[in-house]
Amino acid sequence: MRTLNLRRLTAVGAALTLTAALTACSALSSDSPSTSGASADPSSTASGKLAVSVSFYPIAYLAEAIGGEHVSVTSVTPANVEPHDFELSPKDVTSLSSAKVVLYVAGFQASMDDAVSQVSGPSVTDLSGVVDLRHHDGVEEEHHDDASATEADHDHDAGALDPHFWLDPSRMQKAADAVEKALVAADPQHAGDYEANLKALTATLTDVDTSYTQGLSQCERTTFITSHAAFGYLADRYHLTQAPISGIDPESEPSPADLAAIKQVVQSTGTTTIFTEELVSPKTAQALASETGTTTKVLNPLESAPDSGDYASEMKSNLSELRTALACK
Repeated sequence: MRTLNLRRLTAVGAALTLTAALTACSALSSDSPSTSGASADPSSTASGKLAVSVSFYPIAYLAEAIGGEHVSVTSVTPANVEPHDFELSPKDVTSLSSAKVVLYVAGFQASMDDAVSQVSGPSVTDLSGVVDLRHHDGVEEEHHDDASATEADHDHDAGALDPHFWLDPSRMQKAADAVEKALVAADPQHAGDYEANLKALTATLTDVDTSYTQGLSQCERTTFITSHAAFGYLADRYHLTQAPISGIDPESEPSPADLAAIKQVVQSTGTTTIFTEELVSPKTAQALASETGTTTKVLNPLESAPDSGDYASEMKSNLSELRTALACK
């Protein structure tokens, strides 16, 4: 694992005088039917199609890509809502029961976990068991930048498994395989189409992975600073170090010591960019950038559908931002 643990870093220079508030997440709009929310009955959206209900966008992307014309996909987390702490209503739970297939990641959304335990009828697939979830906070890890080769301890959300597997295309592939199996089991009549669509999706995910491997192979820096600890699997995959301002939960608040430690990372690694994201208030990151003479750019954790394009295109956009921030050749 490459997430930088920050609490053991000794702050260098004056302590940051920043307000340590990360607000709840703001809106991200999408016209995609997959993010229409659970308020609509999934079985009524497209007659004759397999009704698939998913917890949030990355899984909707997989279900739509593999299911194609044979499925009607509804996201439990509606558009314009950050998924971490989204609370399902009783009506949402009733709607979930009308699906034929439910796809989700246990441990990411507590209310979704509760809802799944209440429904009967749908075939339920928990993807957390196939994507090898790991801890990316509260563990000792080695930081590989020459300027700051040290071990440190960052305690935000200590003990929590990191659910952000989709930012590693190889784990996304494992999830895709599981989704295809779930669709085939529910609708064997179209198994051939699901298999063909999975093959095409595999090629797309492989292309994303290859682009990252090649694009991040020769970089001046290997540490990047993020608003919250969403990019641990990406860092693992491509031998980078994530230094998050906040923890796995984007609403967790960094302490003054955490912020001072981030400032040390900036100073010791020559970091020029602090990454924000659409669904989290950028105020703390912007204040940090002002204090350190760095700039802010957006790195999308893809927890909701992008304004345009899809998972693959947005991952390519993220790669471009990382290459610039890390001064890659």
